[in-house]
Amino acid sequence: MFSFKMFSTSSLLAATCRVVTRRGAGRKNIRPRTYYTYSHEPFHPLKREPRWQTAYEAVSVIKSDDVVFVHGAAATPILLLKALTKHGKENNLSNVTICHIHTEGPALYAQPDCDGIFRSNSFFIGANCRTAVNEGRADFVPIFLSEIPLLFHRKIINIDVALVQVSPPDKHGFCSLGTSVDCARAAVQNARYIIGQVNPCMPRTFGDGVIHKSHFDSMVDGLANLPEHKPKDRSDVENQIGKLIAEELVEDGATLQMGIGNIPDAVLASLTNHRDLGIHSEMFSDGVVDLVEAGCITNTFKMFHPGKITGSFIVGTRRLFDFVDNNPFVVMCDVSFVNSIPVIAKNPKVTAINSCIEVDLTGQVVSDSIGTKMYSGVGGQVDFIRGAAVGRDGCGKPILAMPSTTSRGESKIVPFLKKGGGVVTTRAHVHYIVTEFGIADLFGKNLRQRAYELIQIAHPNHRETLEKEAFDRLQCMPSP
Repeated sequence: MFSFKMFSTSSLLAATCRVVTRRGAGRKNIRPRTYYTYSHEPFHPLKREPRWQTAYEAVSVIKSDDVVFVHGAAATPILLLKALTKHGKENNLSNVTICHIHTEGPALYAQPDCDGIFRSNSFFIGANCRTAVNEGRADFVPIFLSEIPLLFHRKIINIDVALVQVSPPDKHGFCSLGTSVDCARAAVQNARYIIGQVNPCMPRTFGDGVIHKSHFDSMVDGLANLPEHKPKDRSDVENQIGKLIAEELVEDGATLQMGIGNIPDAVLASLTNHRDLGIHSEMFSDGVVDLVEAGCITNTFKMFHPGKITGSFIVGTRRLFDFVDNNPFVVMCDVSFVNSIPVIAKNPKVTAINSCIEVDLTGQVVSDSIGTKMYSGVGGQVDFIRGAAVGRDGCGKPILAMPSTTSRGESKIVPFLKKGGGVVTTRAHVHYIVTEFGIADLFGKNLRQRAYELIQIAHPNHRETLEKEAFDRLQCMPSP
């Protein structure tokens, strides 16, 4: 199924320039290309066949100084990455850049024994690359999730080889990027060489993630279970936060965006009495399936893809993968569309629910680091915080949630951010901050008022200290 999307002028111009250049060369000078003959559109069938190879044979095309894109999240092509690591070690490769959003599996390419051979370049840091980034053996690019495709379209990052995982070709020769369309579509549009791990366990999804087999240079049989994220037991604090958000901030007919983790799951678990909810979110997990089965999610009032769940990638269990498989109720789209602020803003009652690490008394929000230690990334938080804030109907709710304290009992609401803490959501962007002790609405409030509201939702053990620190910083008492 094709989806209606808005493309940037720069993307269209770049595509036009490529077509004009190829056609203007004169027919007698045209030579077959190892990649697309004239179209970079993955939906378009070409008159060519991929080579079927072993994983090691396929990745042997990669050489020193290449830039390699790796499919992320549940779609991580672990078989290809294992073969690539072996190839790099055995053939003395050097300076191979591996670029990706968060990946699953052991990330062998980011281990100390691969230092100098491979260097990971994360657009969002997963747990498997966190140590390498913080030890200086890997890199991190701070970037909005919506803008990652621009890195490829504008040739800021030139991809030599793309490693992706896809469903088997159907009777027409079409494969699916399955669980992760996100920035992978842009990567295969711009890569010079594409290798596909063909996995019958990969669900076939509707939307933008379709790619014809003729666009692959090499295909590899890769039957394997997809990496799963099983739900963790939620704490009473997380359940209380979820209940507060569901009962006080989420309305019937709202369009939801949520991240991954116990707090978003707690919100979803508390929404079983809501009606006509819609999903337009860069990612979603198993909790959405429960609400669909309960009849709470109908997507009736959405402006884009009405009646359908809109996502960009999914992370969860096999139950979720089976739910999206060949299911026209779910549309997986390019993240530049899903996370487009103008697109988000047109949906009704956009309610964006994201987590954060630390908030200072003026409303600055840290989400990607703990002090100087990088933890995750910018992701889609600001895309949806802003999209909800400027919603056309004026009913959007940008929400950031966190427990009031760390596991060591330290307050997450602080007078000053930790040294090196990365501000992802600025104090001008912030609206609602939620802890287990309540909801602070900061929009339109001055610094004195913000400090007051945030102290009210801090842990009681820290409120007196925070009040004193607020006075020292602001030279006046926090007050409503």
